[in-house]
Amino acid sequence: AHHPFFSSSSMKLISLWPCSIVLLSWLLQLCPSILDSSDWCTTSGSLFSRAKEAIQEKEVSPSDFLKHLKDPVAGTRSAIRAADYMETTLSLLKKKLRWIVKGKFNITDVLSRKQKEIISKATGCDYQIRSIKCPTSSIYRTITGECNNRKHSYFGASNHGYARWLPAEYEDGVSLPKGLTKGKLYNGFPLPLVRKVSNEIIHTANENVTQDQERSLIFMQWGQWVDHDLDLAPFTTTKITNKEVHCETSCTFEPPCFPIKIPPNDPRIKDPNTCMPFVRTAPVCNPRTFMREQINAITSFLDASMVYGSEVPLANSIRNQTNQLGLMALNQNFTDAGLGLLPFENKSQSLCLFTNKTMNIPCFKAGDARATENLGLTAIHTLFVREHNRLATELKKLNPHWDGEKLYQEARKIIGAMTQVITYRDYLPLLFGDETEKEIPCYRGYDESVDPTVANVFSLAFRFGHSSIQPFVSRLDEHFQPLSPHFQVPLHLTFCASWRVVMEGGIDPLLRGLLVDHAKLMKQNQMMVEELQERLFEQVEIIGLDLASLNLQRGRDHGLPGYNAWRQFCGLSQPRNLTELSAVLRNRQLARKFMDLYGTPDNIDIWIGALAEPFVPNGRVGPLLACIIGTQFRKLRDGDRFWWENPGVFTPQQRRALSRSSLPRVLCDNTRIREVPRDVFKVNRYPEDFVNCGVIDSLDLSPWRQCSN
Repeated sequence: AHHPFFSSSSMKLISLWPCSIVLLSWLLQLCPSILDSSDWCTTSGSLFSRAKEAIQEKEVSPSDFLKHLKDPVAGTRSAIRAADYMETTLSLLKKKLRWIVKGKFNITDVLSRKQKEIISKATGCDYQIRSIKCPTSSIYRTITGECNNRKHSYFGASNHGYARWLPAEYEDGVSLPKGLTKGKLYNGFPLPLVRKVSNEIIHTANENVTQDQERSLIFMQWGQWVDHDLDLAPFTTTKITNKEVHCETSCTFEPPCFPIKIPPNDPRIKDPNTCMPFVRTAPVCNPRTFMREQINAITSFLDASMVYGSEVPLANSIRNQTNQLGLMALNQNFTDAGLGLLPFENKSQSLCLFTNKTMNIPCFKAGDARATENLGLTAIHTLFVREHNRLATELKKLNPHWDGEKLYQEARKIIGAMTQVITYRDYLPLLFGDETEKEIPCYRGYDESVDPTVANVFSLAFRFGHSSIQPFVSRLDEHFQPLSPHFQVPLHLTFCASWRVVMEGGIDPLLRGLLVDHAKLMKQNQMMVEELQERLFEQVEIIGLDLASLNLQRGRDHGLPGYNAWRQFCGLSQPRNLTELSAVLRNRQLARKFMDLYGTPDNIDIWIGALAEPFVPNGRVGPLLACIIGTQFRKLRDGDRFWWENPGVFTPQQRRALSRSSLPRVLCDNTRIREVPRDVFKVNRYPEDFVNCGVIDSLDLSPWRQCSN
């Protein structure tokens, strides 16, 4: 009775003691040590446990593959669990208070600051705001991204929430996704079913693809590579209550399930009682406002975390710990004609086994869980693990006195810098075209006041690359001719197909295909190929998922404001009617489709609205995407204390060497490819646009030579 939670002037005459007893007794029943320990007990009903049971029973579905790619590791699981405790606690309190507080109310409005602090500590959510003592001097990044900013130690760190550039818009103002309640009006109109939007605006037949005449397919692949360095929003992994929830089969909103409903007359799915499974993004603790925020499981920085990981246990597990050479671990079962492959994950039942049951090849393990999602991505992962080991080996020759940790950290530091150089010098100018100088002005140095944390809206906006993916994966031989019999494979048969790398020629044929194939051109009547819109993860089941619907539903799950709110944020006009939207899109027919579906441009989902805009001159995104993506990349650069150009991070001689690093050189140094284009992101024809590796500048490592004391 004397506990501070039981007395609050904020409740005026309302006594909170019954609710407090319910809250605390519930917490104690759930996990007896919860009030004095950060070691959380495991709740029953884990979605991933159920997924693993299904795998052991030899039943896998397309959504099992999606879950596998978003499977959180140890620290992320703990963070998600704490947020689940927080959310359930607030929900229980609100239910108990309904008989006292009349009308609609937010539970956070009737709790005092002290009460919020107690809940935050009891659930473990105070880890978000606990102070960290950062070292006064540090020459290497932390794996988690913590202490990059010494004043704001959590800026850009893994397992924290995305940044919000505009306030979230949830159906209940706190956590429920937009479009949840049938018939609810937004700006006077209901939100259309996302599958209906996908059917009417997105669909592109695999045979009806316009080639991009200026961008190569590796331009698209580098975009995904960079995206996987910046954000990962895992699914909710735990269920607090004992009630069984089956997101695979349920068509009702039952957290964490937010199923995608199928509209009448769907061209593929005829059963009106069928839904496409969808699991909400895991929440993260938000002890300041208690509003639902999504977790970013990886570091926000462009730091090559997809190579090294964003949590210490994962980072250690993918290193070669058998010697003091600073190397990354390689596969112990297979090689790529003598060159290294990624190690296999050490799970007893790997989902990749089900893409070819006779081959018995598990998924690969890397710094990012999505490494085996597609073959091109696996090839780039393999390439940079090899490059790390090459650098560590060369640094050891230059500095025999360096120990394994020094070699690892220096090679990691160089790989991070190379990623930044290639992205900002080579990739972004081709993305922004004539808007490059406006979006990415000259570097003026590190700014401690800039928060580099990846924004929630960026996690959706950067999915623009889905519109430039080709429906087939091609493999080419050393003469850049079709590699028979494994030349061209439908995209949906390459998802999580690690066996194809091991058994069908390694990564060189894949990389050659990326170099000479054209990216798909995003056109307003050809937004996404059928392989993604109808057959995502269809390896094991006839009904594949719809990537466009998943993107649209994810934006609503995250409570992202609509199209016009973001146009206003970027200082762009906000179309109000058909005529104005037609002018912005330069396409009256498309504008009419949007108006028929949404009623008002205000309601258009950000991903599809931004994607539909015509490109900026010589770029590959429209004005709204250029603004959102440009804003994020400025923050990533200016708010990064370890940015490669920041004085003191590298010596002037090292910076000069790094400025000449290139993706063609990485290809030459780590594959058996001997001819490459000088500019790999532009369309290149073989042999006229290719040069011998001997004329590509090598990375001069002599500035890293240190005298031993």
